[in-house]
Amino acid sequence: MRRDTKFGRFALAAAAGLVALVLTGCTSTVGRADLPQQQPGGFSKDVETRLSTAVTDAMGLADASAGFAGVWAPWAGSWTAALGTTTRGGSTPVKADMTFRIGQNTVPMTCTVLLELVDEGRLGLDDPVAKWVPGLVGVEGVTMRELCQNTSGIGDYAGQLNAEFLMNPARQWPPLELASDGIATQRYGTPGEKYGRSLTNAVLVGMALQNATDRSWPDLYKQYVFDRLGMTASTLPSSSQLSVPGPHAGGYSAGVDAAGAIVCAPMRDVSRLSPSQGWTAGGVVSNVPDLKNFAQALATGSLLSKKSRTDQLDAVVDGESWQRYGLGVQLLGPLRGSSGAIPGYSSALFADPASGLTIVVALNNSTPGPGFAQSLAQRLASVVSKIPAEQKGAKVVASLPWSEQQTIDAMTKAAPCPAKKAG
Repeated sequence: MRRDTKFGRFALAAAAGLVALVLTGCTSTVGRADLPQQQPGGFSKDVETRLSTAVTDAMGLADASAGFAGVWAPWAGSWTAALGTTTRGGSTPVKADMTFRIGQNTVPMTCTVLLELVDEGRLGLDDPVAKWVPGLVGVEGVTMRELCQNTSGIGDYAGQLNAEFLMNPARQWPPLELASDGIATQRYGTPGEKYGRSLTNAVLVGMALQNATDRSWPDLYKQYVFDRLGMTASTLPSSSQLSVPGPHAGGYSAGVDAAGAIVCAPMRDVSRLSPSQGWTAGGVVSNVPDLKNFAQALATGSLLSKKSRTDQLDAVVDGESWQRYGLGVQLLGPLRGSSGAIPGYSSALFADPASGLTIVVALNNSTPGPGFAQSLAQRLASVVSKIPAEQKGAKVVASLPWSEQQTIDAMTKAAPCPAKKAG
């Protein structure tokens, strides 16, 4: 008996569509973090003033013309801000959805892709790097896990090349050149011995996964991170695309002299830059709304299997006992996330998987470095952590192991070129 009814054809089409959706994984709802429900509305006027003051203080210390921030505290409310102008001395105000280069915040995205590929059985966390990057001297005994945990012992190419990045931002860098310069620098130790932050590690992950999948990184980020989280403004531009995609504020940085010392004046416009100097360690462009989605997915491990979530949080101490580093993710007390800087921009993203507190910040001057943006995020977290819950029983963030004043002191100390005050 023929069963090709109108209903049957519809069911087949629906089934085919479902299969295609599963295969592509391209939906903004897949991988979303399971967090407490966000309380609607903003914070009190006093709290919002304190948050705005924190961002404007940071802009002054960094000599940035623009500051972007978002704070989401599910138990109390939310606040987003875009402060300042798109250029130094300009009059065009910035907007909250403007894009910027995210620097080392690219690293947790790269390591998330690695863990998703491990979940698919494409490779193993404890595979030797040499298996996927054959013939490369200097990676003997190093595993993929150690690359993402920054325990490979391999040196950091950025320390050797920062001056050239600043003085020649348009130069295009092959990944092999970055990796080779990092491998040639003094090692932090033997593989697995201790933590040592190195962008070379993420470049090597990039090379290995490109070989393992025969896919480009723009495609890998799109499939495994951006599409799954609805990050429509995020991309890894090609090495020849020197301008930031989409509406954006200009990027600035102090220069350096022949000895590598910072030269504050004149402040350099480094808006046009090749993403190749960061690639899978720092080349991604994004914005505050997209980074909110990623911060929450990173904190909860929503893109990963249960085993990979556990692996990602296998952390080593990085500084104080409450500062640890997992597989591409910083753990600061209850917060999980990262911070980054690339010539022109600094930024940070953190979230608490228990309370849902999420912080994203960005400035358009990279001079003070990634730790400065991290301290700004910690300051904002300190402000909102003291807000009581709107509803009885709502989860609030656990006690933070730092004070607001400590973050202010850290930012002041880290800022070599604060803006000159008028008058």
